[in-house]
Amino acid sequence: MATSVIMPALEMTQESGRLVSWLKSEGETVTKGEPIMEIETDKVTIEIEASASGILGGVLVKENDVVPVGQTIAWILAPGEKVPTSSPSDSQSGRASTVAARGESKSKTTEVPSRTIALEASPLARNIADEHGIDLALVKSSGKRIEKADVLAYINAARQTAPQTAPQPFDQTQGKPASVSTNISSPTHLIPASPKARRFASERGIDISTIKGSGPNGAVLVADVPLEAVGVGSAGSLETPSTVWRVMAERMTASWTTVPHFYLIREVDASRLIEWRTRMVPVAEKQSGIKPTYTDLLVKLIGFTLRGHPRVNAAWANGSIQYNKDINVGLAAAVDDGLMVPVIRHADRSSIIEIAAQRKDLIERAQNRKLRPVDISDGTFTLSNLGMYNVDTFNAIVNTPQAAILAVGRIAERVVPVNGQPGIRSMMTVSLSCDHRIVDGARAAQFLNDLANLIEEPLGMLS
Repeated sequence: MATSVIMPALEMTQESGRLVSWLKSEGETVTKGEPIMEIETDKVTIEIEASASGILGGVLVKENDVVPVGQTIAWILAPGEKVPTSSPSDSQSGRASTVAARGESKSKTTEVPSRTIALEASPLARNIADEHGIDLALVKSSGKRIEKADVLAYINAARQTAPQTAPQPFDQTQGKPASVSTNISSPTHLIPASPKARRFASERGIDISTIKGSGPNGAVLVADVPLEAVGVGSAGSLETPSTVWRVMAERMTASWTTVPHFYLIREVDASRLIEWRTRMVPVAEKQSGIKPTYTDLLVKLIGFTLRGHPRVNAAWANGSIQYNKDINVGLAAAVDDGLMVPVIRHADRSSIIEIAAQRKDLIERAQNRKLRPVDISDGTFTLSNLGMYNVDTFNAIVNTPQAAILAVGRIAERVVPVNGQPGIRSMMTVSLSCDHRIVDGARAAQFLNDLANLIEEPLGMLS
């Protein structure tokens, strides 16, 4: 019996998900437990495994489509089995089917018909054709179905013959060839490029046909877009934020407008912190191959200090103060699409080497959009370190429902009083932002004082 592939619910409040990519092509054999697609939610991107073994068929959505949770998007079929005309019962899919039913009660949507074209095409080939406005009926297949290479070959051939014999793009909405100007000298819709590179070029007002591509068949990649163009919008342009950025903006706005913030700022002597790291680096590299950072040391010190200050490790929960059992320190990490906060678990009990390993793995996966929901959940305190950007000091916004966030600036040599005489010390400024509903000034000051003392003398943990 056919097994439906549905858009899964990865988070309690998730209403929909975006299909980032199919990891298996239509008609390809899949094995239960094998990753078949990559899904993006408001927080993370994650690979979804096949729930059964068989053949992937009846794919209803293409890459980058946003689909309600619980909706069937494909099937896993037995050999020789046909695609069902309607979705089978999703009763075995647990919460996903409940969410699907909830979505149907909100608004009835027309059932998505199976995709039928004159010649079968892989999802990736279909996606590339859609992006370039190409009628797949014009593409010659080199096998049983149209593949990515066939579409790219068609695009490459069209580029070489433009403008005299450039084929007309296909208007997907009208179901017929779209009208084009006869004097197109370089049809940008026929320029092979990754979706991200095309988006960057479009947002910055850059003609993608002027960029020399380094990808397969001359495809333009993100790295090919001029550096000065990436991340810098052209004057007067509008940019649609990514899902991650939009969610970050909404949550920061909610925190800023609902949480009564107050701030405590302290300068600390980081000389012993520097010595500690200098001693730790060769030991850690020998044991694990990972070089601990100042962030790793601070996570350990924060975790240790929170043991004696449970109120700072608490959260605001529907008008009550909830004390957290574990001490999990979140790391504010910048990614292309916004801000993520992966969590170092049991920071108080983990060694520096264990913390460094967690941090390295989490940050790498955050930058590659490979974080799982569990990686960003259950944080009880947050650390935001901008010292590597030569920032001296800043105030961070509380990561609700947590009680506080520590903002850390760079370590810099400054002239300070030493035994009544001016001396040069490696100083660092830390700023503690607090939710006054959970922590008052006195409790916050006691926590910051104990943390500052440990930064200035890490051996204090031994006592």
